[in-house]
This record gives sequence, structure tokens and C-alpha cells, in this order.
Amino acid sequence: MSKQKKQRFEGIVYSTASDFDYVDSEGAADLDTLPNEKQKLKVGLDKKARKGKVVTLVTGFVGQDEDLQALAKVLKQKCGVGGSAKEGEILIQGDFKEKIIQYLLSEKYQVKSFGG
Repeated sequence: MSKQKKQRFEGIVYSTASDFDYVDSEGAADLDTLPNEKQKLKVGLDKKARKGKVVTLVTGFVGQDEDLQALAKVLKQKCGVGGSAKEGEILIQGDFKEKIIQYLLSEKYQVKSFGG
């Protein structure tokens, strides 16, 4: 049985940039979640690439994925619909823009509206 050696630079083949600094992918996941007062969220409606169906989109969340999932769960429960959350974005099925903005403001988030 041979042990497989862990590569030092995963996914990097070659870089000609003199100022290139490799960032380990394991260190990127340690991002702390900002407090509600410092979060700058944008809420709007979107129907691109969704077969004409409207979704409410919440973007701009900075923090760990567990906290994003928790916020998405609360928003889905408040609206009584489904949705998803990944990469700092929350999708809520349907037009719940005003309801979500009111909830986020009551939780002390900084909220801006965009789109239709």
C-alpha cells in the first residue's frame, strides 16, 4: 500500500506573474460572519433563466455558509415557500420582496432594493 502524497499547490499548474501569491483553499472557508448591522444586503426580483418564474433574490451576505443557510431557512418560513441558499445568495420562490425587506429591517440588517 502506498500513501498518496498531498500536493502542495492544488489546481495550479504554472504562473508567470511575479507577484503571484498562492492562497490555500482551506483558509478561505474561515470567513467570519459580519453582525447584522454591518451586513449590506440587496433584495430584488429576478426571473432570468427561470422559465419566466419570479424569485426574490437576496444578495450581499458576508459570512459562513451555516449562517447563510440559517437566514434562508427563516426567510423561507416567514414566506411559507421554498428556496435555496449558496455562495452568498438566497433565492426565495415567488414575489416576497416587501415582506423580506420588512423582516430584514426589523432584524437590523442594512437593506437596499433593486430591480422590479
